[in-house]
Amino acid sequence: GCNPLAETGRSKLQNQRAVLNQQILRAVRMRAGAENLLRVTTNNKVREQVLLELSFVNSDLQILKEELEGLNISVEVYQNAGETFSIPLVPLGLKETKDVDFTVPLKDFILEHYSEDSSEYEDEIADLMDLRQACRTPSRDEAGIEMLISYFLQLGYVENRFFSPTRHIGVLFTWYDSFTGVPVCQQNLLLEKASVLFNIGALYTQIGTRCNRQTQAGLENAVDAFQKAAGILSYLKETFTHTPSYDMSPAMLNVLVKMMLAQARECVFEQIGLSGIRNEFFTLVKMTQEVAKVGEVYKLVNTAMNQEPVKENIPYSWSKLAQIKSDHYKALAHYFIAIILCDHELQPGDDKDQQEKALSQLYDYVPEGLMVLAILKDKVQRKQLGKAHLHKAIGYHEEALRVCGLCKKLRNIDVLQEVLTAAHKRSLFKYAQQETEDDFLSLIQAPDILPKTEHKIETIAPQFSKVKVKDFFHKLGPLTVFSAKQRWTAPRTICLHHEAGELGFSLKGGSPVQIYCLDPVCSAASAGLKEGDYIVSVGGMDCKWLGVNEVLEKLKSVGKQPMELEVISCQDTAASLHGKSATYSMGMQKTYSLICLAMDEDKIDQTKKAPLKLPFLSWGTKNRQKAASTLCLPSAVAGRSQIKKQLSPFTLLNTESSLY
Repeated sequence: GCNPLAETGRSKLQNQRAVLNQQILRAVRMRAGAENLLRVTTNNKVREQVLLELSFVNSDLQILKEELEGLNISVEVYQNAGETFSIPLVPLGLKETKDVDFTVPLKDFILEHYSEDSSEYEDEIADLMDLRQACRTPSRDEAGIEMLISYFLQLGYVENRFFSPTRHIGVLFTWYDSFTGVPVCQQNLLLEKASVLFNIGALYTQIGTRCNRQTQAGLENAVDAFQKAAGILSYLKETFTHTPSYDMSPAMLNVLVKMMLAQARECVFEQIGLSGIRNEFFTLVKMTQEVAKVGEVYKLVNTAMNQEPVKENIPYSWSKLAQIKSDHYKALAHYFIAIILCDHELQPGDDKDQQEKALSQLYDYVPEGLMVLAILKDKVQRKQLGKAHLHKAIGYHEEALRVCGLCKKLRNIDVLQEVLTAAHKRSLFKYAQQETEDDFLSLIQAPDILPKTEHKIETIAPQFSKVKVKDFFHKLGPLTVFSAKQRWTAPRTICLHHEAGELGFSLKGGSPVQIYCLDPVCSAASAGLKEGDYIVSVGGMDCKWLGVNEVLEKLKSVGKQPMELEVISCQDTAASLHGKSATYSMGMQKTYSLICLAMDEDKIDQTKKAPLKLPFLSWGTKNRQKAASTLCLPSAVAGRSQIKKQLSPFTLLNTESSLY
């Protein structure tokens, strides 16, 4: 990762974000404590003091959140360093996290679950922690993306190796909400994986905003980066369905995906007009439709940002910027069509049918009393409709400037003010050119413009397979056997003697190999070898990753000398079932687990009988046949007849006295 102490603009913003997150955490804790005290106290004087304290804490919290919003709209830091005259694009800030120490939990798990010397894995654990620490400050390029993806893939190995669905190993992950600063703490590795995915998408947005939008290659890279960011965020929304953080909720992610695609669409429009816009009829028609499409998608983004529950958490300035861009690009669409009508008269050599078709595609309807062909032929009608479009363009420009002036964060962005002001003046100048002293034409209402595009913008799904990652804990063995979900005995040492050149068993499977067709009277069986055992070591040499032929060669190389094998026996080979939680639904629809749950409940309702209500002391009798023999000896259970259904508490106390 980058040097966390480097004094770059982006690192300063991230450091400020980390400080604000800590301050917000303290304020949230103080508010929670005050609310709890207010809930339980009955003393009026104490209530007054607590209410006063709550008002201070809430105002302080509001100020902190406004400061965090200011960081989220600090878009100038992320833009290209060169001279530019474009409306800034909005990047996502990286989620902040606390340090995590994997050392003790993973070493304990290796010793307890895998029965191996955990000190041999200190380097691997250190590598994992170093990689996580580096991911907190990734470089703003493809190398940073590759590092984040490699950590995400490494977490998949770690999850299978150490995170059992039935127990927690004591590792606590803390991540701060990117918009509210509120921390989320969980022992679930899925929070870590989801947060890393969010940061991959955020880093793509920062790469996109950094691209040089004054060159063709820079705009192509920006479009690609925003499409990939949308793909990552969409993958996050579909895969992790019940994330506890607001910034990763399905509603918020849906808005962020729309915003990234809108910014990609904006870059496509800039790419089309980069070499200059020729003042030619059909070129202007195409530009009108393209820019109208940009205005339409930003209108949809603004609408989505103002819906509950997103409205409460997304930065207010983002919503206003989307509204400003929608108005700005709508104004450009009306300006372009006004240029068509005011500057291009139908000449004798022009193809009037093609011009009529092209112009009619811009409108859903034309003002009453006007026809498209008549507009093309009649200079007065062309001028009248052109002025109507200019008037509407000026209205949109003025609205964009008004909204920008009302938002404290946006009016401080100089380049935004310059772009909006220049476009407004250009429309005013064109409108003034059409004004004459004897102009008494009644101004008609300009119709809306139909958006259309020839450039398809869609999400680019993440391609994790392109990043090659090696499992840090490869030495533990193949994941198909040596995982947190599997249970097996501690390694047993078998002293193997060759009998007339025969082993007394066969081998099967991949890595590790299994004992197959064991002769029950051979010396290996007498030494404790069992059918289905996995061979993990031959003569002190680890063979978890060796195949059948390689293990056989090792066995035959010893000759007639005794050899020691280390084997394990699996205790739980049943595949883990889908839980009823829909938090992580990799490759499944969101409702899959809920459908399974409903089916299970239907089966239970059909087959379940009302349980017999017995006194509390009957628990031991009722469950004695099913319980493990920790409460009573197996012989006592086997030799005792079943208890009748109706028993008095005194009878139960007598018969069950041996259980306690």
